[in-house]
Amino acid sequence: MLSQKAKYALRALVELARGDGAQLSAGELSTRAGAPRKFLEAILLELSRNQIVVSRRGKFGGYTLARPPREIAFAEIIRVIDGPLALAPCVSPRLGFRKCADCPDLETCTLREALARARDATADVLEAYTLADAARTGAAESPHPLLS
Repeated sequence: MLSQKAKYALRALVELARGDGAQLSAGELSTRAGAPRKFLEAILLELSRNQIVVSRRGKFGGYTLARPPREIAFAEIIRVIDGPLALAPCVSPRLGFRKCADCPDLETCTLREALARARDATADVLEAYTLADAARTGAAESPHPLLS
């Protein structure tokens, strides 16, 4: 399940994508994303450390996207904030692959096939859906229907 933290991150980043490269302060993003400011500041710091946003300090500081919105997929953001997209660690190809603690054998696991298919379908959608897509499709609506 998508965490509230990831929803706030996605909402704030969509707002930056709508800004056509304009710099927005944490306060502006907090208002636009409907997120508590202090919590969003911590999220933005994490996104900055992972080269998704660029932050500028000072009176005229703020945040911009580190890359064009079409190059930042929802999957990348969710992985930074929430970790792997997979429902179980045994089907996570990128982050945190390991055998489930209660599973006697990966090869005979009756759940693994379904969980892998779910992961693949989820990853296909989230890898293809970018901030540019969200900025375009949700421009007239707020809050974002995909993120409520």
